[in-house]
Amino acid sequence: MYSASDLRKGLKIEWEGTPFEITEFQFVKPGKGQAMYKTRIRNLLTGTTQERTFREVEKIGKPDLIERDLQFSYAHGDDFVFSDPETYEEYTITAEQLGNNRWFIVEDMIVAVLFFNGKPIDITLPYFIEKEITETEPGVRGDTATNVTKPAFIDNGYEIAVPLFISQGDVVRIDTRTGKYADRVSTGRK
Repeated sequence: MYSASDLRKGLKIEWEGTPFEITEFQFVKPGKGQAMYKTRIRNLLTGTTQERTFREVEKIGKPDLIERDLQFSYAHGDDFVFSDPETYEEYTITAEQLGNNRWFIVEDMIVAVLFFNGKPIDITLPYFIEKEITETEPGVRGDTATNVTKPAFIDNGYEIAVPLFISQGDVVRIDTRTGKYADRVSTGRK
């Protein structure tokens, strides 16, 4: 059990049988009365957030969370199948659970999967992936103006804003935390 004074940003707690992650944290000491801990917590099962104030004397549960490294095996409809590289045990995670992360999963990728009571509930991808641009307007020599972007698509249909100098066939690095273009890795031109 945690006490309210143990709370901090990033801590995972269990409240009313549900796992939460603290995304914002503020200590409040009014002139009179007990100290309070105002938090914004994110439900790890549904992704929704809520505000919650804990009093100094409250006890907060520790969730039964385990993080394991799994390897992406294949997609089957809206389900993504991951396997343990050592035991070859397979786990299925739905596209709904993955959210936008589903666009950035590549073959044989090792990801950190968070389990709550033995069931996969969240996934953490590597910070950057490299993908080829499959469709965009052609780049023109001299298009180097800063902060001007155009739409481009990667192989799975995900749309990303890229600088004007990016052409079809270029390989770009994408930040999986934001879903945005980071930089160009190589050009598709020979």
